[in-house]
Amino acid sequence: MPADVYYASPKQRNLRAEETLPAKLDLIIDKLGIKDRAKGELVAVKMHLGFHVGYSTIHPVFVRRIVDAVKQGGGHPFVTDAPGSCFTAHTRGYTTETLGCPIVPNQGANERYFYTKQHEYKNIKEWQVGGHLHDASFLIDLAHAKGHPSCSFGGVFKNLALGGMAGATRGQMHDTVHYDRYWFAEKCPDAETRQKIMDACPYGCIVEDREKPEELHLHFEPCNQCGRCLKVAPEGSLLIAPVNFQSFQEAMAISVKLVLDTFDRSKMTFINIATQITPVCDCFGFTGPPILPDAGIFASDDPCAVEQAALDAMMPMRIIEENVPGCMEIQAAPGRHPLAALHGPHKDPYLVVRLASEMGLGSPEYNLVNVLPEADAGPLAEQTALSAT
Repeated sequence: MPADVYYASPKQRNLRAEETLPAKLDLIIDKLGIKDRAKGELVAVKMHLGFHVGYSTIHPVFVRRIVDAVKQGGGHPFVTDAPGSCFTAHTRGYTTETLGCPIVPNQGANERYFYTKQHEYKNIKEWQVGGHLHDASFLIDLAHAKGHPSCSFGGVFKNLALGGMAGATRGQMHDTVHYDRYWFAEKCPDAETRQKIMDACPYGCIVEDREKPEELHLHFEPCNQCGRCLKVAPEGSLLIAPVNFQSFQEAMAISVKLVLDTFDRSKMTFINIATQITPVCDCFGFTGPPILPDAGIFASDDPCAVEQAALDAMMPMRIIEENVPGCMEIQAAPGRHPLAALHGPHKDPYLVVRLASEMGLGSPEYNLVNVLPEADAGPLAEQTALSAT
C-alpha cells in the first residue's frame, strides 16, 4: 500500500507568512502526528549541522518548529549529528537557545560511544552505530536534500547512514568503492602510458598510488564517468564499472537498516527539505549557488517513499547551468536524473531507494499530499511564466 508523503510547495499565491515553507511545515508536523506520538519519548532529531562557512543546511527556523512540537506533545528532543559538526554548530546559528533543545554529539565527544553491529559487506565486518541515536526511543530524520559526489543525492538516507555511524565506520563506507578491483597493473606496465591515463582526466581523479607507483588510484567522488581515461588506457587495464560507484549506496542502505532496527517502526519519521539544492554535500563546509530550483518539503513515515518523492520532484527540473562549478561537467541524457547528469550515470540517486526497499525498509510507492495546494502559484504567476516562454 503506497505511503502518504506530505508535501509543501515552495510556491505561494499571496504574500502571507501562512503560505511560506515554515508555516507549511507546521501543517506537515500536524499531519505526521508528531505531538501525539512524541509524548514521553526521547526524540532524536538527526540532521546535518554542516561545517565551516556552509549556510545551506536547514535553517534553525525549521528545526525550532519541530523541536517545539515535540516539547508541546510532552517529548524530550535533542538534535544530534557527528561530533565535528556539533562542536562548531554555534558558528552557523545552531545553539540550544535557537533550537530550543540540547545539541548532542551522536557518538559522544570522542566518537567512542557506539554500539557494535555485525554485518559483513565488502571491507566492513562491524558497524559502529552512534550511541545517542541507539538510545533514543523516537527518531526524526531531518535532512537537507542536495547533491552528493559519492551517490549524486543526499537526503534522508545519506543523513542517517553517515551521521548515524561512528567515524571509523563512515571511513569504511567510503572505502567500499575501492573493494572491487578496477586497476590491473600487469596490463599497463609502462610508466609513460600511466601518465597519459592520469593526464587524460580533466578532474584529477586518477593519481599514482602513494605506496605502489605501478598502481593507479581512482578518486570516485569527482569522477563523472566521462570515459576520457578509457580512451588512453590499454584494454582491460582500467575499469570504470558501476559496481564500484554503487557500493557506497549499498553501504548506505545497510547502515540505515542497522540504525532503524533499533527503533520501533511506529516511532520514526522522515523529512526532506529540498531548498538551496547545492551540487555537493554539506560536509564540504561551504555553500555555492543552487544548481536546481527549490522543490519544497517532503515528509513521511516511510523513508523510501519520502526519498522517491523528493527525487521525482527534481527529475523534470533543468539544471541551473550558470551555477554549476567550473570543475564539474553536465552529461544530460533522456531519462537521466539531473543530479546523475551532474555526477555521472553510475551514480543513480534512485539506487539506494531500491536497495532499501529490498531490505524491507519501505516502498518507493507513495501518494503525494499537498498540505496547502491553494497556496501554489496563482494566475498572475502562471501568466508571467507563459509570457516568458
